Amino acid sequence: MELTGATWRTSTRSSNGGNTCIEVADNLSGIVGVRDSKDRQGPVLTFEPTAWQAFVRTVKGR
Repeated sequence: MELTGATWRTSTRSSNGGNTCIEVADNLSGIVGVRDSKDRQGPVLTFEPTAWQAFVRTVKGR
């Protein structure tokens, strides 16, 4: 999986300066990457954008 050029961001609601959260890269074509902010060199989960959007909607209760 090619993640070169990924722009990682944390939630604006994360605590501890975003160091105990997940990071999301949604600027890539056809894929959304998710990783642990405590292990930035570790594994990355990837999702199709529609699957990620459905997950976010569900979490938000919409």
